[in-house]
Amino acid sequence: MKALYRRYRPQTLGEVVGQKQITDVLARSIKEDKVAHAYLFIGPRGTGKTSVARILAHEVNGFKYELEDDYVDIIEIDAASNTGVDNIRDLREKANIAPTKGKYKVYIIDEVHMLSKSAFNALLKTLEEPPEHVIFIMATTEKNKVPVTILSRSQVFQFNLADPSTMFDHLRNICKKEKIDITDDALRIVVKRGGGSFRDSLSLLEQVSTLSDKTITADIITDALGLPQDEAIQKLLFGYKNHNIIEVRNTIAMLENQGIKADLIAGELINAIVDDPEPILLPLLDRLTKIDSTASYGSVKLLLALTNFQTAPTPPPAPMPVPHVQLATAPAPVVKPTPAVEPKPEPKPEPAPSIKPASMPEPEPAPAQNPAPEPSAKTAPTIKASASEAEIWANILTVVAEQAPRIMNWLASSDGRIEGNTYKIYARQKFKKMNIEKKRNIIASAIPAQYTLEITDETLEKDSELAAIADLMGGGEEVEINE
Repeated sequence: MKALYRRYRPQTLGEVVGQKQITDVLARSIKEDKVAHAYLFIGPRGTGKTSVARILAHEVNGFKYELEDDYVDIIEIDAASNTGVDNIRDLREKANIAPTKGKYKVYIIDEVHMLSKSAFNALLKTLEEPPEHVIFIMATTEKNKVPVTILSRSQVFQFNLADPSTMFDHLRNICKKEKIDITDDALRIVVKRGGGSFRDSLSLLEQVSTLSDKTITADIITDALGLPQDEAIQKLLFGYKNHNIIEVRNTIAMLENQGIKADLIAGELINAIVDDPEPILLPLLDRLTKIDSTASYGSVKLLLALTNFQTAPTPPPAPMPVPHVQLATAPAPVVKPTPAVEPKPEPKPEPAPSIKPASMPEPEPAPAQNPAPEPSAKTAPTIKASASEAEIWANILTVVAEQAPRIMNWLASSDGRIEGNTYKIYARQKFKKMNIEKKRNIIASAIPAQYTLEITDETLEKDSELAAIADLMGGGEEVEINE
């Protein structure tokens, strides 16, 4: 049995779906006998370029188009496997021979951008002075690789991906003919995953049509394709917008427990943001595009992308200080009277020169204390003293991912809390605490200076909501890392 995309391939220009702006022009040119000697069809795959080329080749000759027919006057060439100049020279020699049955000898060259430079030059000579009985129909997905000299000698038509409503109506019509029982929500998933390509959409529809003998629902398709549900994606975006690290971690854990990979989650998040772009979500796009199927620590990178609240445009009051600075400069002249030498007379006790030599050497050892923590925090981003608990934790994860990625799994499955003047990390297990302790200086550099860092092997009380994700990035047996 033929595949759906072959069974429902259009056989006349009137049957072509979604490219009316092209088919109307071609139909009119055939009717008025104003056929060009060279056409170039450009567009993404699965938009109907080759189908329209075959239909056009038949209709200019008055042939009835059937999928399995074989007319001598219609020659199809795959440029991907016939890239050399010899192939084009052979084409030029045969092009001079008059057609056998039809009015025109039509050459369909698919993926024409794959031709070599010398082959393009050979083809150009034929396009400059083509025999009257020859028509070239070229198709490509990459217009930028086609020489301008070829473009200028061809009628160029741009094929577009089908819009969702057009594709939905087309697939619904096919479902009725094929007696495929599928809900509208499920069909919309097929439309979305097909991406506007007729071939891809029909192939996916054929795949999901075998999933159930009963009505095919959105849940059935989501489970079969291993896709995260819309509700989970919205939870992740909600957690990001509201700086809710707990919501983010719980949802990622749930999706991974279902076997859904980080790159698929990232892809769905990107689609959701593009469909409904909000300024606060736009910084996420760059980070999400870096999470692919080959990325190591994919779940960790996804967690970092969704908890990097510092770059989220939630605090746009940043530009507000601009007028405030002007106010600060305005009262400056009022402060001029204060520069009276009133503070200067106070240094009169300076006559005690003995204090200066004594105090000068003392500040020198003080700077020696600063370099100690600096080597481990050279690239640590600065964090404001008023940072929230979630912001501090996100900053710690960012710094550790850059400077000590080997402890990232243990740290990501721990918890951080502000307790008075202490920032306390609950590692939950002794071996985790032992390995996290080795990077204490790096972690300490990522928290505000007013807090003292404490690392414990205890479990945070009232942490039942996090228990479900204890295994998200943690280990099960004690492992000691020696670096």
